[in-house]
Amino acid sequence: MITGIKGTRLRRAAAAAVTTGAMLATGALTAAPAQAATAPSIAAKGGYVMNNATGKSLYTKAADTRRSTGSTTKIMTALVVLKQPKLNLDSKVTIQKAYSDYIVDNNWASNAKLIVGDKVTVRQLLYGLMLPSGCDAAYALADKFGSGSTRAARVKSFIGKMNTTAKDLGLKNTHFDSFDGIGKGANYSTPRDLTKIASTAMKNSTFRTVVKTKKYTAKTTTKSGGTRTMAPWENTNPLLASYSGAIGVKTGSGPEAGYCLVFAATRNGKTVIGTVLASTDGPTRKSDATKLLNYGFSK
Repeated sequence: MITGIKGTRLRRAAAAAVTTGAMLATGALTAAPAQAATAPSIAAKGGYVMNNATGKSLYTKAADTRRSTGSTTKIMTALVVLKQPKLNLDSKVTIQKAYSDYIVDNNWASNAKLIVGDKVTVRQLLYGLMLPSGCDAAYALADKFGSGSTRAARVKSFIGKMNTTAKDLGLKNTHFDSFDGIGKGANYSTPRDLTKIASTAMKNSTFRTVVKTKKYTAKTTTKSGGTRTMAPWENTNPLLASYSGAIGVKTGSGPEAGYCLVFAATRNGKTVIGTVLASTDGPTRKSDATKLLNYGFSK
């Protein structure tokens, strides 16, 4: 018979062993599985996120459904310009009345308020294209970098280069019929394709610098040879002011496109890039993108 303090200890140890055995048998002591981050719900009809370094998909929602892209089209416009051989960013383009008329004819489309007769550098036009989403800047770049003896031919040539670039990138669900997103029924892409276009563009240092800039003031050359200080162009991308690590990329909107945003951010050496298409309004577009960035960084 076991008595005294020694016996009490032995009985406790035996009871503990029995209890432990029972709990192990039922799995009560097994570690709870780590909770995986739950994929967010977004209002946008389409969304896609990937790791920019590896190309790994991190989130998809109708990622390959073709939709109107609005001014996110201008990412490809910039990419085509920046791919031009022997590009001189400081070469000057004279602003034509046709560019200004185009803005008026399209219900005062978003513009950089370029002045007819001013000479503006290609670099400045890229800022005017990507920050205030200037359709006049897009027209000037298409006219400058297209080929042909007439403006119409040059614009058609430039849009052809946009589609050739999309094909070269292996994008099967993208087609452009405009240089700025004011399409004629055949201007479309997908969240996955737009993200890939933006990822390619972000490899260019000039593009990266432009799209992360919150405000830019251009000094252009007037018709008489003087200097004009333009009103500052402010970036339409709301994430640059609200999301830590945001580095781009481009907003878009329109009656057909809804509210779109191609976005990118870098935290702790990791860059997440993605797209939302056809969100419901500006604030919701921003919320959708924020949710997707947070989710992307959690993966």
